[in-house]
Amino acid sequence: MVTEGLKPTRSELIQIKRKIKLSEMGHKLLKMKRDGLMYEFFEVLPNAKNIRTDLIDIYKDCHQKLAIAMAKDGKLQVKSVAHTQQEVPKLHLEPKNIMGVVVPSVKFSMLKKKLNERGYGIIGTSPDIDEVVNAYEKLVEQIIKAAEIETTIKRLLEEIDKTKRRVNALEFRVIPTLSEDASYITLRLEEIERENVFRLKRIKG
Repeated sequence: MVTEGLKPTRSELIQIKRKIKLSEMGHKLLKMKRDGLMYEFFEVLPNAKNIRTDLIDIYKDCHQKLAIAMAKDGKLQVKSVAHTQQEVPKLHLEPKNIMGVVVPSVKFSMLKKKLNERGYGIIGTSPDIDEVVNAYEKLVEQIIKAAEIETTIKRLLEEIDKTKRRVNALEFRVIPTLSEDASYITLRLEEIERENVFRLKRIKG
């Protein structure tokens, strides 16, 4: 459908042809960006599947080890050890750029500690409690990694969807409309030219 109010002039035709050229260039670049983002997405996706599976396994292992420790050392002893943990892991977020998409890169410290750094007495506790602490340190680490990867995937998917919409808009709406406008103006200019030639012939005749 031809754009309403379109003026069939040569200057208008030149402007539309420029817009078509720019739109085609933009379309090509956006397709390249979309394909690049899709490649990055499929590179990250297997890690996301693995990390979620590992996270569930580690979570189950934590519960199992906690149940064993409570059964052997008692609930009170386990709670007492838990209250000795005063320091929380330190996280540092850094922006990471993937084809124009900013995703988080998480660095952490003070997550895994040595036995003498945990704040509870080694002599007064059993190895089962140490196993629980180890398991939960591993769980926290895996949660941080999962959050980083899943946030990356979410942002990549959002950008892929946005880029796809822009590609489709250019391919199926903008470029066809501009091409139709250009064809209409070309035909109208040809008609005007023929009318002028016919008029001149009549005047000469």
